Amino acid sequence: MEQEFLIKGSWLIVAMPEEVDHHSAAILRNRVDAILDHQPVRHVAFDFSRTTFMDSSGIGMIMGRYRKVIQKNGEVRAIHVDDRINRILQLSGIYKIIEISRENSEEN
Repeated sequence: MEQEFLIKGSWLIVAMPEEVDHHSAAILRNRVDAILDHQPVRHVAFDFSRTTFMDSSGIGMIMGRYRKVIQKNGEVRAIHVDDRINRILQLSGIYKIIEISRENSEEN
């Protein structure tokens, strides 16, 4: 996986890979946790602008980071979510606890 992390102030922006499966979710989990533990960030935005596939491992990874972030009084967002990923997030029920933005990545 190429470089996928950017810190802007108190935000960590994670550029999600094209496919979020068991293998990539484990790598993301470890890297995001290391950043949350060692950098002054409170919030995480998962950027789905290039993601075309995500399974339940991705949902689990986001949920685990949500639990970690709320302990810091932070928030988690999913940004640049397309129709397919939005459907997965809606079916999982995760939209009840995190903000989901479907705006186009070119607008930012």
